[in-house]
Amino acid sequence: MTPAQGGVGRLVVCPTPIGNLEDVTLRVLKALSEADVVACEDTRRTRKLLERHGLRASLLSLHEHNERERARALVARLHAGERVALVSDSGTPLVSDPGFSLMRQCLEQGLAVEVLPGPSAVITGLVASGLPLRRWSFAGFLPRRRAELERLFDGAADTLVAFESPRRLAQSLAVLAKRDPARAVAVCRELSKLHEEVRRGSAAELAEHYRDQPARGEIVLVVGPPAASAGAAAGVKREEALAALRALVQAGARARPAAAALAKLAGVNANDLYRGLTNEGQ
Repeated sequence: MTPAQGGVGRLVVCPTPIGNLEDVTLRVLKALSEADVVACEDTRRTRKLLERHGLRASLLSLHEHNERERARALVARLHAGERVALVSDSGTPLVSDPGFSLMRQCLEQGLAVEVLPGPSAVITGLVASGLPLRRWSFAGFLPRRRAELERLFDGAADTLVAFESPRRLAQSLAVLAKRDPARAVAVCRELSKLHEEVRRGSAAELAEHYRDQPARGEIVLVVGPPAASAGAAAGVKREEALAALRALVQAGARARPAAAALAKLAGVNANDLYRGLTNEGQ
């Protein structure tokens, strides 16, 4: 492999499939094929991906136990003009995966960094959950200590996405169910794999289910906003739709058809919207 022009290399952050090995982009495959070295969390898993797509590359392990040491060595190779591809076992590197130290050193030393788009268990689970997407937060792996877990659940005003071990899933759901049993939850298991499952329900329902039927595989847990927050959001939607309906009627539109159209756009009840307008005139 010929070093990058100008004697300065480039770090390319490459998202890899979260399960199905076909979920890799053409740009990532090109970057892996052109890299002088591929820094990977587990060389065995990365080699399997490369072999699946007919690629060969020089692999170097970079994980939580050796990242600082390996980052210094990789930065030196970048200064020498080499191309380094960074991958984790699955998904986008740095998102609850190794690579942050290498990224920071590259940025601090003015080295070129390119981040490619690609698979993410966080986004896939969030969309599959069917829960509100307008505002959400990612908590990484859920804390193990009960007090920290309670603070996290209590403090989440919007949709919360987190990773959880299948061994601790039932216990974490039980903590949530005790504090907010009606909270909407989705457990996304083995996303994009053969046994993919997305189970949706209340915290109480899913806590009971996984207590009796322990989960297996990789878990993305999505927790909806508290009922009070969801209700407040619905109230805002209704008031905005009602104000729009009022303006349309004042401009000459017929109330009932306008209410039906606005209800579809805002996700509120058309009859409730129409009654709200007619009650104002009484």
